[in-house]
Amino acid sequence: MKGLNVLCCCVASLLLLLGAAEEIEEVSETAKRDRSHLESTLKLNEDKPADDFSGVLQRLRKIYHSSIKPLEQSYRYNELRQHEITDGEITSKPMVLFLGPWSVGKSSMINYLLGLDDTPYQLYTGAEPTTSEFTVIMHGPKLKTIEGIVMAADSARSFSPLEKFGQNFLEKLIGIEVPHKLLERVTFVDTPGIIENRKQQERGYPFNDVCQWFIDRADLIFVVFDPTKLDVGLELEMLFRQLKGRESQIRIILNKADSLATQELMRVYGALFWSLAPLINVTEPPRVYVSSFWPNEYQPETHQDLFLKEEISLLEDLNQVIENRMENKIAFIRQHAIRVRIHALLVDRYLQTYKDKMTFFSDGELVFRDIVEDPDKFFIFKTILAKTNVSKFDLPNREAYKDFFGINPITSFKLLSQQCSYMGGCFLEKIEKAITRELPDLLGSLGLGKKPSILSCDITGCGETPKNRYRKP
Repeated sequence: MKGLNVLCCCVASLLLLLGAAEEIEEVSETAKRDRSHLESTLKLNEDKPADDFSGVLQRLRKIYHSSIKPLEQSYRYNELRQHEITDGEITSKPMVLFLGPWSVGKSSMINYLLGLDDTPYQLYTGAEPTTSEFTVIMHGPKLKTIEGIVMAADSARSFSPLEKFGQNFLEKLIGIEVPHKLLERVTFVDTPGIIENRKQQERGYPFNDVCQWFIDRADLIFVVFDPTKLDVGLELEMLFRQLKGRESQIRIILNKADSLATQELMRVYGALFWSLAPLINVTEPPRVYVSSFWPNEYQPETHQDLFLKEEISLLEDLNQVIENRMENKIAFIRQHAIRVRIHALLVDRYLQTYKDKMTFFSDGELVFRDIVEDPDKFFIFKTILAKTNVSKFDLPNREAYKDFFGINPITSFKLLSQQCSYMGGCFLEKIEKAITRELPDLLGSLGLGKKPSILSCDITGCGETPKNRYRKP
């Protein structure tokens, strides 16, 4: 009888334990953060159809192919900047790039934004380095994984230029299509975490060059840290050098902030600024968003209201990029056109100087080597500044043209005055028309207010216009 009582007590204890475990499991399952602020800020609940910009995109493509690309190809701009614009890039959605050390919560943040946790779609996360690939998360009718070699071979996508980084990299590139409303308007790119004790060569592909390719095309860049990984090593320092000039698109995130007490959080916040100060050369301190981007509730006795406001502020930044996607695209193409024009003017000045210095008895190679080695001696760059009103801050590095002309003989180019035809006009005239009139007018057609008027050369620095010797006066 005593044994039976003992058995009953054991069974009762076991049932109590099981009940407690179930209760704990229920609590853990329900301890998820409310997502209403996320859905309202990113307008995920709105049923209105997406804006149709097909007409604007078609016109933008036409301007690029007819007015910008001819000069770009004629003066081989892609070999100077390694940035070739494709139709897929012109029509692509805004790209949000996630960078930072390993295991700081980049993949978890994407899962949280898209609500993918505990679904078959979620990105794998963990305390160890888990993301070894560049993962592109984009919209699709159903869940689908796309290999890197397929993405690079598809000209309809914007990733075909990635083939230049080799097959080893394409094996580390993966695309995931997810049927999510947010991905109808934006594309996320998750990157391998930075590991400072690993040499770049061990990755098997040029990691920094690949990062630069994505940085050049990103509309918004999230650089994520957590309280345990604030040290800046060589690879992270190189990454911030690559981000130079893109400060307006960078958002620095201190993730997992609810894992710290108030005093510790203040110290970590100051340490993060201390680490990043030498790397960000701007007059104003960078904006740092402090929160915890994952679906679980904030830890108790932490600054939950502050974390929520920081999160909403970051979501508003993301939504702004989505809302302004066409304006940003047109501005990007116009900026590209300005750089192509400056490059063409410089090559033309190099060529004109070469022709002026050549005589019947001159050695062409020696003459041009002298010009390339010391362009200031021949006033190459100063002439461009004086005659075209180009800003000195927009001029490329002089050293870059040593490499450029090392693989492109100066005799393989024509003067701008010779780049004209009777039917097509002059290349320089067309690109300046695109910069000063066509692209601003296209921007005005989006309903941003008064339609821009034709800008004068005093404002835009058109400079000398080559005479079309084929056209009748």
